[in-house]
Amino acid sequence: MKILFAAGGTAGHINPALAVASYIREQNKDAEILFVGTADHMEARLVPNAGFDFKTISISGFRRSFSPKAVVHNVKTVVRLAKSSAACRKILKDFQPDVCVGFGGYVSGPVIEQAANMGIATCIHEQNAFPGITNKTLAKKADKVMVAVEDAAKHLSAKKEILVAGLPVRGEIINADKDFARAELGIPEDKPLVLSFGGSLGAKPINDAMFNILVEEAEKENCYYIHSIGTNGTEFLEKFEQAGFENGRLGTVEVRRYIDNMDICMAAADVVIVRAGASTISEIQALGKASILIPSPYVAENHQYHNAMALVNRNAARILQEKDLTAESLKALLDELLSDKNTLNEIEKNAAAMAIQNSREKIADIILSLVK
Repeated sequence: MKILFAAGGTAGHINPALAVASYIREQNKDAEILFVGTADHMEARLVPNAGFDFKTISISGFRRSFSPKAVVHNVKTVVRLAKSSAACRKILKDFQPDVCVGFGGYVSGPVIEQAANMGIATCIHEQNAFPGITNKTLAKKADKVMVAVEDAAKHLSAKKEILVAGLPVRGEIINADKDFARAELGIPEDKPLVLSFGGSLGAKPINDAMFNILVEEAEKENCYYIHSIGTNGTEFLEKFEQAGFENGRLGTVEVRRYIDNMDICMAAADVVIVRAGASTISEIQALGKASILIPSPYVAENHQYHNAMALVNRNAARILQEKDLTAESLKALLDELLSDKNTLNEIEKNAAAMAIQNSREKIADIILSLVK
């Protein structure tokens, strides 16, 4: 049995593919698995580190601009696209997979398209509530189309029924326990914990809003806060120090550069303030957490807004768009949630109801159903 995975660009595409591939390998010792990605993105590091064979093609996306720099980039993209088709055919002929799986990123396009043209079984997985151009195109050709959330299905045209399969969540997140996590962090039972972050790199608008909130709340001791500024937020460490923080701590507030025990922190939290990436939302659902989602407006197809609204429309989260984000607007929304336990519990229950806990297994079964 041979399975080829195409995934690249961001951890949101790569990590779910690795989770499914690892599960298939655990259950089928004779499975041969090959990943195809690019040499200059994180898949080139993550895939070999996970112990999978890895081949590369050269591919990039189009920029929606007519600036001279964008035009040059788009011309190069056309050339890369032509060359990548030949490279994909060679990889497919050499490996001879039983099925090819696309998990998103520009690399999925030429790989899955060539596989379909060669009569190889194909399937794709869309992580976001609003699909990107690549998966919208591939959905018309793929033998199986999977989505993480039901909302994505209405934006896709597929040959057969679109399957809602969820998005794999790390085992440590699924198995995390709130009481244990709060004890681990030293959070008393009678005080709420707010967790806030803008991704591993950080998000300046979130850091700006949270700075004023955290400085004001630090010594009130009404609520505990853990905030990550991200690896690009160095200047905020200095700002917090100037505001009286020592080693990132003041009163009931802790500020970190990076959260390396996310399973503990998220399990312990009563409210999570965060961007609306697909993987983060799946973790929020898996743990049944109330959240204030601040979608990034800088992503393709504005997909984080649609991710957030999939929860908001089911009363499973609150949304605050970046254009409306201030310390005052964020604090008002946070106070509204923390002051009404019934509303908080309802949001938690609705978020948990959206979770698909066995997503990894479901996706693997759909892939394996295509193996002849």
